[in-house]
Amino acid sequence: MRSFELVTRAAFGIASLVLMLLACGLIVYGVSDVWRSYRAPDLDVGVALLGAVGYTVIAIAVFDVGKYLLEEEAIRGREMRHAGEARRSLTKFVSTIVIAVLLEAVVTVFQAGKMEIPLMLYPTFLLLVGVLLLVGLGVYQRLSVSAEGDVDPKEETESNG
Repeated sequence: MRSFELVTRAAFGIASLVLMLLACGLIVYGVSDVWRSYRAPDLDVGVALLGAVGYTVIAIAVFDVGKYLLEEEAIRGREMRHAGEARRSLTKFVSTIVIAVLLEAVVTVFQAGKMEIPLMLYPTFLLLVGVLLLVGLGVYQRLSVSAEGDVDPKEETESNG
């Protein structure tokens, strides 16, 4: 059983490092695209800059997922012992996703607004999904905090130990 745990921790560690490298690649690609648009007179720098912002936002979300996997699965390698610890960890993870979705929606609004109004449908739905994610996170927080208050810390320790 111990060897299985080591293998899964190593797999999570490798996966998280790959995600972090891919996130860095997205940022490098975005910056190189901006650099290319400065050097070519026929390319629009504004579009390249908005694209780079989009790549950077996605890269931050991917990097945070990799960091989460590294911290929670590879390094710590244990199940969370308290409901509060699980709530904080999940809240941090979902918050990063919400921020990435909302930032991507804002970038897409600017891109679509420069082109055609019918293209605003996708960013509008993306903003709606981001807001729903945020509301869902708030509901989860509210319910989990009240559930934590109902659980006796002694019972929780005994059930996990």
